[in-house]
Amino acid sequence: MTTSRQAELAERFGTPLYVYDLDEVDAARDELMAALPAEFELFYALKANPHPDLVRTLAAGPGRSCRPEISSLGELDAVLAAGLPGDGCLYTGPGKTPDELETALRRGVRLFSTDSVSDVEHVGAAAGRAGVLADCLLRVNSASASAATSIRMTGTPSQFGFDSEELPRVLPRLREIDGVRLAGLHFFPLSNAADDESLIGEFRHTIGLAAELEKDLGLPLHVLDIGGGFSAPYGVPGDRGRYPELAGELATTLDAHLPGWRFGTPRIACESGRFLVGRSGTLLTRVSNVKVSRGRRFVILDAGINVFGGMSGIGRLLPVAVEVVAEGEHGSLVGPLCTPGDVLGREITVPAGLAPGDLLAIPNAGAYGLTASLLAFLSRPAPAELVVRGDAVVSATRLGLVRAGLPAREMKESVA
Repeated sequence: MTTSRQAELAERFGTPLYVYDLDEVDAARDELMAALPAEFELFYALKANPHPDLVRTLAAGPGRSCRPEISSLGELDAVLAAGLPGDGCLYTGPGKTPDELETALRRGVRLFSTDSVSDVEHVGAAAGRAGVLADCLLRVNSASASAATSIRMTGTPSQFGFDSEELPRVLPRLREIDGVRLAGLHFFPLSNAADDESLIGEFRHTIGLAAELEKDLGLPLHVLDIGGGFSAPYGVPGDRGRYPELAGELATTLDAHLPGWRFGTPRIACESGRFLVGRSGTLLTRVSNVKVSRGRRFVILDAGINVFGGMSGIGRLLPVAVEVVAEGEHGSLVGPLCTPGDVLGREITVPAGLAPGDLLAIPNAGAYGLTASLLAFLSRPAPAELVVRGDAVVSATRLGLVRAGLPAREMKESVA
């Protein structure tokens, strides 16, 4: 069920316990870099895991490194805590407020992905107040798509991106906005691509559309972020996706549509979250109790959806699975919370004979783990997060929720 090393760490630091392996982070970064053309830049989406040690490691690769992609001031804090400058970040998200824009600009952020005319206006207004110029990528919600599998992120009504068919109408207004420079395009058409073919097909479609928009609308194209979609398992045994044909196919497509890309015109970027950190993480949890109800076995753990919530416990990415190396039996893995929704795996195969005190390891838990969970629900303490490299413990920390008084200005705004 678990290794002797995992048992030792669980004994030292308690459970639930996240363990992140920096050697695995290095391996994932190098593997993805090798699957992309050498000219590509790579952004790391902190929403997958904002732990500063992981962010720092991804940014410290030999040769090429990962720049941070952030969507909040909290993620920007994690970047700065990792010792990285704000001017390396790409700030995304459809609901950027004036306060967060001003703070981000003050901390050095200059590149923003924008989703609407008003979003660009907000960036421009904040940049004007700060006395700086901000670069805006226009995120595009394509009217069509290539891949029929994976999690679709385009081709439907969405809060994300400019509808591609609307760009000709709104572009004149975008060109008039002070404080910003239209720097390029941003696409994110799919997530967790089911296969190599669908990912390549979607990237071909994206590059072709970007070239068409540049030519037909005269859109500036200094930067083209074609998104991601690189797959990794979540909470179950398995390995990352493999993309042996990707680099060659991307180069061929870019040569056909944007031949200056090899010389940085435009600069081409991809982004990834789960691929880069998913396999680095293991969640260690102990069995608190085992009970049988009307013929069904429930294995009650000290970790529930407050610890490993599958995007805040909505069941989108669950159930989890644990490795069964010998005899197994059916049962449901449930957490300690006072709600019937606290289920990590329903009627799955678990090791036979589990008893209170036994240790289980949930693999591939480095992405969308703790910070994608119902952390504050029932006010239970957060699990410890342990970062290791080889046999050495790099850091041991625990997130905490603190209720603090608001300054008078914030109190007034919250009442209003």
